[in-house]
Amino acid sequence: MKKYGLSAKEKIKNQKDLNKLHQSGKSILSSDKKIKANFFVEKTTHQPKVKFAVTVSKRLGSAVWRNRLKRLFREAYRLNKSALIEKSMNNNKDIKIAMSSYKLNQKIYRRLGLLDVEPGISEIINNICRQI
Repeated sequence: MKKYGLSAKEKIKNQKDLNKLHQSGKSILSSDKKIKANFFVEKTTHQPKVKFAVTVSKRLGSAVWRNRLKRLFREAYRLNKSALIEKSMNNNKDIKIAMSSYKLNQKIYRRLGLLDVEPGISEIINNICRQI
């Protein structure tokens, strides 16, 4: 895994994994309650992996706004994932994370920027690292 990249191998792509995350994973909210993350940690015998997904509901806003939100989530995760990867390697565990908006919507946040999203995502990543 690249330190600051986000390859296809690092993304959750199948519905089965997302359903497992939402049903049996733990939930964390950022302190400003803008972002919610579901995560699942399991012991592994092979090379540990960290996988990531962004889920966004259609009720949040227009397609353009939702796509921007997803891009910002992925960028903020990409910039802050190094601690999570290091913790995964040290403890030999697979980590799967699905992040979604909790109180972010187009009516309140018309012009969304990276500074609106990144503090919450870095806080969530740090909380997950503490819980592993």
